[in-house]
Amino acid sequence: MNLRRVMLDVDKARARPDMIEIAAAIEASPGVQAVNITVKEIDVETVGMEVTVVGEHIDYDALITAINDTGAVVHSTDEMVAGTHIVEHVPRAR
Repeated sequence: MNLRRVMLDVDKARARPDMIEIAAAIEASPGVQAVNITVKEIDVETVGMEVTVVGEHIDYDALITAINDTGAVVHSTDEMVAGTHIVEHVPRAR
C-alpha cells in the first residue's frame, strides 16, 4: 500500500524530547518527505501535538517506532491517506 499521509495525535513531556528531536526522528523514517508538528495543548506536565507526515510509501510501523523512541507517545492515528494521489477531506454538511 502506498501510504502518502498520516495524521497523528502525539503527546510528549514538557521538558524532553524537544520538537526538533521528534521532527528529526520522523523525517528519518522510510518514505517520509515532510513533517508538520503543531502544538495543540499545553498543560503542567505534557504537550499535545498534531503531527502530519507526508511522503511516498511511508513505513507506518517505522514511523510509530521512531516517535516512541524519542520518548513521545502516539495516542491515536487520526487520518491516513493512501493510493496514487492525496484525497483531501471534504467536510460533510448535515
